[in-house]
Amino acid sequence: MLGWSALSYGQRYGSAVGLRLGSNDFSRTVGISATQRVLRHTTLEGIIQSDFSRNTTSHLLLRNHKPLISKRFNYYYGAGFSFGYEESFVKNRVTREITHTYANPTTGVDLVVGVEATVLGTVVSLDYKPNFNMAGREEFARGQVGVSARWVLVTGKEQDKKWRKKQRAKRKAAREPIGDRIRGVFQRN
Repeated sequence: MLGWSALSYGQRYGSAVGLRLGSNDFSRTVGISATQRVLRHTTLEGIIQSDFSRNTTSHLLLRNHKPLISKRFNYYYGAGFSFGYEESFVKNRVTREITHTYANPTTGVDLVVGVEATVLGTVVSLDYKPNFNMAGREEFARGQVGVSARWVLVTGKEQDKKWRKKQRAKRKAAREPIGDRIRGVFQRN
């Protein structure tokens, strides 16, 4: 069974949308997560999340999937970028005071590593997503653990069928008609 899983695709869905719950040292967030398979083992994930108080962020991640046991249970890793509004704690080393600021526009780079399982048309995942600040908050790095439950909108099988149909149409359009090929043979002599 393990030999076959290495040959299978990294995930069992084409498109999925659902909820994401995230947690870090500063806040607990609720958000929307949407994934779209863009290549055989690669998905694009968009996340919009908020704690409905001080932190609201958006993330766009490119993820590479690898099967663990089968294509229904796999791990993934990837990277992306983020932007939003976050709280920050600025430390003044001279006065030893901490200033708490709100609604700081932030941009950053994200990494992600996680596992996911597709069961009964639902993708359940657990991941760790560190964020590295490029602008807007004092802390350079923040990590977030997230749990997502996404409903499969388009299965991998349906998406593969559409991709194959497009490829056949391209090949058919590129083929030279048999009559033109025969004429070409006789005109060269």
